[in-house]
Amino acid sequence: MPSLKDLKNRIESVKSTRKITKAMQMVAAAKLRRAQDAAEAARPYADRFNAVMAGLAASVGDSDSAPVLLRGTGDDQTQLLVVLTAERGLCGGFNANIAKLARTSAQELSDQGKTVKILTVGKKGRDALRRDWGDHFIGHVDLSEVKHVAYENAREIARDILGRFDAGEFDVATIFYSEFVNVVTQNPKAHQVIPFEVPEGTEAEGGTLYDYEPGEEEILADLLPRGVATAIFAALLENGASEQGARMSAMDNATRNAGEMIDKLTIEYNRSRQAVITNELIEIISGAEAL
Repeated sequence: MPSLKDLKNRIESVKSTRKITKAMQMVAAAKLRRAQDAAEAARPYADRFNAVMAGLAASVGDSDSAPVLLRGTGDDQTQLLVVLTAERGLCGGFNANIAKLARTSAQELSDQGKTVKILTVGKKGRDALRRDWGDHFIGHVDLSEVKHVAYENAREIARDILGRFDAGEFDVATIFYSEFVNVVTQNPKAHQVIPFEVPEGTEAEGGTLYDYEPGEEEILADLLPRGVATAIFAALLENGASEQGARMSAMDNATRNAGEMIDKLTIEYNRSRQAVITNELIEIISGAEAL
């Protein structure tokens, strides 16, 4: 049975932990509003961009004149998985859920005889996948020094991916990220970016309603690389909001659990203290009666 001093030290330690988790919760709540606004503001642009791209892609079809980013290499043997996670932890299952989806997808592709390559963005995704899939890593992007994710960050990642595609290192590229729904719900998602794939739920613009100048092929050749950067940027913004929402929820739960532990330890401390006092009184009374 722990002594009174041990119980008192443990109570003070849990109180200190509760102060830290409460502070982290408040910081995450402050950052969440900005991250959520950025993610929600990017959605209409991304949806409209994908709708225009879908319309152009539908009018061009799978002809030989279509850009290679649209029609692909003609093969899907080599798959690149771009795993977008956070640089820091203490955000519940946010990082683990993305890594789990990527790990499951990698295993399925490997079972089909495909060659899997992995590019990680964020330290937590790299750490989660390193043990089982470390031999498949081809690169890592560190955003730990970036305070606020900008389009330039996404464009640099897109340049790396497009450069590897032009070099023939892979046939299909898929990004993995977490879509922000609310503070307690973040859905891990996979989105194919090379070759271009119309996101689920996107309605294509009617190609017959527009007369494009220059032709659709030339426009797509310019827009498709931008589309890769746009998809990555939207995913990074969704990840930012999801991370702060998950951290806020996790720190709130940790604060509540710390409070419950303090209450239990306080009751145990009071009972132990009362037992010590009772034993001392018994000893005093027994000594007095002996005299």
